[in-house]
Amino acid sequence: MERGLSLKQDLNLLVNNPKYSDIEIFCKDEKKLYGCRAILAARSEVLDGLLYNGMKESYENKISFPTINSSGMEIILEYIYTGLVKENSLNIDNIVDAYNAADYFQLSGLQKLIIETLKTILSTLKKSHTKCYSPELLSKFVKTFPLTENNNLLNLLVKEVASISLNDIEFGRLSITALQYLLFCTYEKEIPFTTPEYEVFRYSVILAAEQVSEKAYKTLIKCLPTLEQTENFDPVENNYITDHQKVAEELEPLVEYIDFRRISKDQLDIIEPLKIIPTKIIQNNSKSINSVLNNIRGIPIYRINGSDLTWDESACGSELIIEENGKVVRAPNDLYLHQSVRAKIALENKGIFEWDVIIENNCLWSWVGVCSSENFDYERFAGTQPNGWVLGSEGYCRNYDKSIKYCPSFGDGTKITVHLDTNKKTCAFTVNGIRYNEVTEWILPLKLYPVVSLYANARYRIQSYRKN
Repeated sequence: MERGLSLKQDLNLLVNNPKYSDIEIFCKDEKKLYGCRAILAARSEVLDGLLYNGMKESYENKISFPTINSSGMEIILEYIYTGLVKENSLNIDNIVDAYNAADYFQLSGLQKLIIETLKTILSTLKKSHTKCYSPELLSKFVKTFPLTENNNLLNLLVKEVASISLNDIEFGRLSITALQYLLFCTYEKEIPFTTPEYEVFRYSVILAAEQVSEKAYKTLIKCLPTLEQTENFDPVENNYITDHQKVAEELEPLVEYIDFRRISKDQLDIIEPLKIIPTKIIQNNSKSINSVLNNIRGIPIYRINGSDLTWDESACGSELIIEENGKVVRAPNDLYLHQSVRAKIALENKGIFEWDVIIENNCLWSWVGVCSSENFDYERFAGTQPNGWVLGSEGYCRNYDKSIKYCPSFGDGTKITVHLDTNKKTCAFTVNGIRYNEVTEWILPLKLYPVVSLYANARYRIQSYRKN
């Protein structure tokens, strides 16, 4: 490799190279790295202060960083020498240590680079349907950083975890401290959040019980039903609850950030006999339950229940056929003009609504989106009407006389997730696991319905949002 052609390439030869180094760097995990004192000091004021302070570090050939892991320090050295970090240098395993080290050495440029890299990593995992590691990363970060709202990377992870239903995060992936931080950052804040407050409480209790004993954990799972099970559930007597006092102690740091005003009186009646929440909190909140508040904090993300998502026979094209208890709509083979059908559920609360439509049989130009019911003609294609907003299988979005290229074309078996933000009056789509941007050209009304347009042997299924 010829030298002198590329400064970055040549300086990369110096990274952690004992041949060109005059100082040994000892890290938290006792691994030894190598550096050039002058370059380190020139690139970081913190290192300059440590290496040229007139103390022993100024003349000794070694320095120790007992709070920095070698995986993070290796990224620091690469960035200090070259001003960049290689594409594959940062990954899920070392990104926490790297950010911690960048924060310690006050390298703001590297911190920004790490945040952008993490965004790319999380986006790539979503697109490839790979497990999202944001709960684990948040748990790892909160061991290092205090509970503040001024850390950009922690805030990114909070938003990522807040968009996941807690019921989809297996116990053990999110630590008590990470959950406390999540609830702290989203308490009475306008942040998109997907978990109903009763489920927030249930998850917190079971996570706290897991810290106490396996018996307490199994007992609380039985004693606290899921939200869907609460209607037909008989509250349990206190004598069935194992170690309820110890569970209450573990739960205490989380209780402050649970908004009991969003939990219904019937649900509080299930909670009270467990004796894990102070009676005063239950009594006060039984009186102050706010019926105006949503049962989800922040900007609610509504993952609509499957039982509420059915096609409406009274708002349906005359030739379309609705089957499977309203879940499926299909068009006969001889229908060669589009007709439309909307779902029964009206979407008008403030928040973000999400649902799936599966294109089980495609037709040329399958269409999925939303409509308003006023003057909507179900005998016609939704996209040519002023109150229909839809995405087609050729990748175009249509509304009345406007057509916009949005995504690649799709066909049989495609799953489309519709993301309707009634706060911002915008809509976005996820197609086969890839989330696309909001359709900024659309200005939506306050009250909308899920809608599809189809013809000639097409068959669509509507369902609640499901992870890939």
